[in-house]
Amino acid sequence: MKAISVQGEKKNPTLVWEDAAGIGYGPDEVLVEVRATAVNRADLSQARGHYPPPPGASDILGLEMAGVVHAVGASVTDWRPGDRVCALLPGGGYAEQVAVPAGMLLRLPDAWSFAQGAAVPEVWYTAFINLFDEGQLRAGETALIHAGASGVGTAAIQLAVEAGARAIATVGSVDKAAFCGELGALAINYKEQDFLAEVMAATDGQGVDVILDPVGGDYLARNVAALGRFGRLVNIGLLGGTKGELNMGLLLGKRLRLVGSTLRARPVAEKIAITRRFEAEVWPKLIDGQLRPIIDRTFPIAEAQAAHEYVLANRNIGKVILEVS
Repeated sequence: MKAISVQGEKKNPTLVWEDAAGIGYGPDEVLVEVRATAVNRADLSQARGHYPPPPGASDILGLEMAGVVHAVGASVTDWRPGDRVCALLPGGGYAEQVAVPAGMLLRLPDAWSFAQGAAVPEVWYTAFINLFDEGQLRAGETALIHAGASGVGTAAIQLAVEAGARAIATVGSVDKAAFCGELGALAINYKEQDFLAEVMAATDGQGVDVILDPVGGDYLARNVAALGRFGRLVNIGLLGGTKGELNMGLLLGKRLRLVGSTLRARPVAEKIAITRRFEAEVWPKLIDGQLRPIIDRTFPIAEAQAAHEYVLANRNIGKVILEVS
């Protein structure tokens, strides 16, 4: 089996496609031949020595994949070799094979490419659970989605609009603003505009109901100010740092809720439950085209280094896919 190994210094890692030890699979697992995986910010972080995999998970990068079932465990009855699937992973996607709990699998439509399948699990599950479970977004409300042109952002905009909510997205370029506008969001270029002022103007001074934030850091103070009464801030990342200033007066006075949320470290049983809910509530809308995974570009898995550099430079709109031949 081949897999990506992380070599060199943590500040400037090198990703190498090379021979790796083969993997086994348990009675409740399925062994999948990976045909496509994707680049997530968590992969960039792990490659630099941060955000390690949960205990017991593969230390190979890769939080999602699409491929073909190669073999099934003794207790697995719903899957058979040759089935086309995609799945969320705690790690291990940057490889030719990966073992996956059978309950984590989604059946890939015949008309879909493996790249499309690999573009779904991590970002769409993240957007789904954090908008609607953690953020309790409802029809008629307004959601502010930071990093709106990212994989999570493009999924979150579509989910919010489809649910009957209004989406406002922050982005870092004119092209990204135009794209998010096409998805149905009011886009704010944070490099040219003060997102807090723009949000308050767009909501007639009322603020938003939910904020989905992968940035953290000094966004905290402006996020709290941008929330309306009973607003919910869901923080899903720390791209801007781990510390921020919190106005407790606004927190209490507006009766706000601040939520920290991760997906990778959740127990397998919880992730299986999320998968089944996603399969029932969102997956059909992706299959019939009401919603769509946004793919910026694909790289061969051997060029994972270039793919990481592309994402690190914030050049992508939507997902960057790694294809495994």
